[in-house]
Amino acid sequence: MSGARGQTHLWVVQRVTAMLLGIAVVVHLVTIVTAVRGGLSAREILDRTQGNEAWLAFYVVFALAAGLHGAIGLRNIAAETIGLRGRGADLAWLAAGLVTAGFGIRAALGLYA
Repeated sequence: MSGARGQTHLWVVQRVTAMLLGIAVVVHLVTIVTAVRGGLSAREILDRTQGNEAWLAFYVVFALAAGLHGAIGLRNIAAETIGLRGRGADLAWLAAGLVTAGFGIRAALGLYA
């Protein structure tokens, strides 16, 4: 995405994913701290997450936001520091972001199943 319009889209996606990540990290940490302070074991936490579509959706969105946010950030760093630009580089960063998100989604599916 080398044109001005493409750069604007990436800028917007970077900011939206940052907002989503900010909210998701707070929800994730508050949930963990509350569960642990409440005396729940790892098994009890897993029992509560299994089959819960709301938590699955939350963690899928969390993983997608993290993957895209990280890939866009790394893309920008690579372009600025080593001059790695162009469609091939963009596709490589997109693939890296989707693979990373895929790992997170796989983990979320493991909690759900």
